[in-house]
Amino acid sequence: MKIYCYLKHFPFEKDPRSEGVSKAVHGLASGLVKQGSSVTVLCEGNPAGQRITPEGYEIQCFPSASSSPSWSLAPELQQFFQTQFSQAGAEEAIVILNGIFHRSVFAVAQQLRKLRVPYIVAPHDPYHPAIFQKNAYLKWPYWFLVEKQLLQQATAIQVLDAQHKQWLTRLGIHRPILDLPNGFEAQDVLPEMELQWQCNNLEQPNSVTRFFFLGRLDAYNKGLDLLIEAFAQHQQSAPAPSNLTIQGADWGDRASLEAQVARLNLAETVKFLPPDYHTSPSQLAVQYDVFCMPSRFEGFSLSALEAMLAGRVLLVSDVAGIATHVQASGCGVVVQATGESIYQGMQQLGNCRDRWPEMGLKGRQYALENLQWEQIAQRALEQYRRLEAV
Repeated sequence: MKIYCYLKHFPFEKDPRSEGVSKAVHGLASGLVKQGSSVTVLCEGNPAGQRITPEGYEIQCFPSASSSPSWSLAPELQQFFQTQFSQAGAEEAIVILNGIFHRSVFAVAQQLRKLRVPYIVAPHDPYHPAIFQKNAYLKWPYWFLVEKQLLQQATAIQVLDAQHKQWLTRLGIHRPILDLPNGFEAQDVLPEMELQWQCNNLEQPNSVTRFFFLGRLDAYNKGLDLLIEAFAQHQQSAPAPSNLTIQGADWGDRASLEAQVARLNLAETVKFLPPDYHTSPSQLAVQYDVFCMPSRFEGFSLSALEAMLAGRVLLVSDVAGIATHVQASGCGVVVQATGESIYQGMQQLGNCRDRWPEMGLKGRQYALENLQWEQIAQRALEQYRRLEAV
């Protein structure tokens, strides 16, 4: 089977594993190649070119002045589609369009429809009500004029957890759903001998609890304002001291988050760190006790998965795709995206400190057994083939 994955900003020369969606596309493409598929990642940007990756999939980058969303495709990409997809060839190919509320994704879909080529939409975020609340005056018109049409005309929609189907159904979208979580590569796994826990010493019950967030500093999406609010409440009632580290690239909200920390008198216990692109998320997470991902909306969270692989306990919001796996493995707590619920989750974890190593190892083992990219790619191929047979 020939599979094309379109992601406009996929890096042609740089390591794709430094950004969430690129890393997910890279992981699935690598897994599909190991299952015997021919995979090409299509992108637009500068420099343009064509190369085979060490993992065996091809990247074709078409010249474009910008990697930002656009209604216009690179002319060379349009020509590629017209040349590549004869009527016979189109029947043997699947195109996966990666992105949500993305003009370029819609532009590619329109081109494919003209050529009668089926496509799958992989939004990488759920169409949860919270995603519409920020910039609602832009999101809702775009939904009715563009996004809804894109989804209705898709052969299928690829979601990161089965629970995300409900939000599509509520919006009147009734297309076939492919349920495919994100996964990990072998290099993401730390040796078990490197796993340590500093808060399980019963002789030192008042040791500091270290909470950790890793991801972009997008306060609304990632629920960072809620996390800080909950941490302030936790500080007032917890029997043991604690601190919170927030690490990641600033998407414009760091100053407001630092101001919130100052207002709540948390400057001595909340620390902000810049992104570290040279250290794996697992190696970062293992330095802390509790990994937090309290997002208002979240597709999956690869950083949370890598915290599972590092044997950490997790606190995640119920909308995240990884919440299903946290619950199944018993490696943490699942909360609602509210300050009070996050606070209650912190309290709940604090009451079982002596079980953190056991919980962390259960999460790690669950991930090792269920969330490798090769396993997910095998599931993906089975679902893609069923689509072809329809």
